[in-house]
Amino acid sequence: MGDHHGHHHHGIDAGAGDLRVALAVGVNLFLTLVQIVAGAISGSLALVADAIHNLSDALSLGIALAARRLGRRPADAAMTFGYRRAEVVAALVNYTTLIVIAVWLGAAGVMRLVAPEPVTGWIMVAVAGVALAVDLVTAALTWAMAKSSVNIRAAFLHNLADALGSLGVIVAGSLILLYGATWVDAAVTLGIAAYILWQSAAGLGPVVRILMLASPETPDAREVLSAMRAAPGVGDVHHLHLWRMQEHEAALEAHVVLSGEMPAQTVRLALKDMLEARFDLAHTTLEIETEETACEAPQRLGHPD
Repeated sequence: MGDHHGHHHHGIDAGAGDLRVALAVGVNLFLTLVQIVAGAISGSLALVADAIHNLSDALSLGIALAARRLGRRPADAAMTFGYRRAEVVAALVNYTTLIVIAVWLGAAGVMRLVAPEPVTGWIMVAVAGVALAVDLVTAALTWAMAKSSVNIRAAFLHNLADALGSLGVIVAGSLILLYGATWVDAAVTLGIAAYILWQSAAGLGPVVRILMLASPETPDAREVLSAMRAAPGVGDVHHLHLWRMQEHEAALEAHVVLSGEMPAQTVRLALKDMLEARFDLAHTTLEIETEETACEAPQRLGHPD
């Protein structure tokens, strides 16, 4: 057996990143309070919907911040792979809450279409304008980190959807002021809900794949298997597992059967060098077997059930 570990660091300084996320939590909590009060006074469902989404922004950013801090804890006896998957779990929680919120907003929007209520347009426009400004500040605080973290990306999506919601509320309030079209309030709410569902569905897939230990999109497991089997001194490769330990680090485990032409240590080290150079696989575990000790009727990819 042999191990080789590599670690890749992404994003801005951890402390500065935590401060940015904490500031974003603060401004979103303040905005939520303002919007809920304004929504209750104006009678706007879209404004209340935007407020609830803003509250989810604050909660999602809080979860993301906690996960970032937990993910930096070193490996221990309880978590031998470390805690970095905490960020992936946080992303799952955030996407799930987004979907629940979208379904609730959709149901509320349909009810408001069936039974319209009076709406004060000018309050909607004023408060949504402030909300849009706060959304843009939050986006600026988290945008750089969202590029390299599935955790922050999920929280950033909360904020992006909320910015769209604030823009929609401004449009709805303007139409109500100009034409008295109160039905637009419900229509905008349904639009916000549909957008949140669409974006959440797109972001949820990669998160679930990591948690299900699926192979990364690249490198392809079959390509890696073929390259290993073609390496000098290798008779066969089986029980190959390729998965993401977390978002930016893949790992490989496999049984390697020697062909008898080269020493075991030479083959093992050559394979590890090839896997890192060609496929960027720095965390590999190889079990070396001879033809006499090889597994009977092995499965090439994974283990049989």
